[in-house]
Amino acid sequence: MDKLAQYFRALSEEIRLRIVMLLTHGELCVCDIMDVLGEPQSKISRHLSYLKHSGLVTGKRVGVWMHYMLTDPRDPTLDAQIEFMRERLSHLPAFKDDMAKMETLKEQKRCSGPRPRTGRPRRPKPDEK
Repeated sequence: MDKLAQYFRALSEEIRLRIVMLLTHGELCVCDIMDVLGEPQSKISRHLSYLKHSGLVTGKRVGVWMHYMLTDPRDPTLDAQIEFMRERLSHLPAFKDDMAKMETLKEQKRCSGPRPRTGRPRRPKPDEK
């Protein structure tokens, strides 16, 4: 019963619920999750870590990227809950929007090359002029 309560605590945060809903459609790179949810890497990684410690997701390194997927094999009760969520919650606007963004990103194949740098440009070193 403690494990089941832990699963539900992990799903009680909206961003973690959205991540799990995205992962019901397969393995995803952290950068794709960031782009879909519009959140910074630190926030996504923190929530993925919580989900991983709760036993809901697992990760693997693919080159320089971390990819996450739902843990397999899962508890049968958790499997039933995730299937219920996928069937009954996918029509909600937030999840529909997330999936539409995900489909757009999959077409762009974002993780196949170096990720563009965002934020402040790097200051050149004195010998790089």
